[in-house]
Amino acid sequence: MIQSEVRLVYITAGDPEEAGSIGRALLEARLVACINIFPPMTSLYWWDGVIEESTETAIVAKTTASNTDALVEMVKKRHSYDCPCVVVLPIEDGNPAFLKWIENEAEVRK
Repeated sequence: MIQSEVRLVYITAGDPEEAGSIGRALLEARLVACINIFPPMTSLYWWDGVIEESTETAIVAKTTASNTDALVEMVKKRHSYDCPCVVVLPIEDGNPAFLKWIENEAEVRK
């Protein structure tokens, strides 16, 4: 197993347009190497003591550990939700060439 600094970030958005706007901003800031936007899905969740049901769009972003704080802050500033879902997941192993590509592309250019 290789040690990886690469992270997957799971984000939900209110609709595909918001997901695209957030994803493009993350790419332009070089905080991510790639994003995947999944078609709208049904979400069931507790909010203010009531079970809610809504349609959301999921984003999976590929980034590095060093970018996650800035990424979370950018999503929170651009998101329409009061409490957006942004969770960071470590990658334990994978294709070394792909992981290196993420590390190279998700690097803020000076």
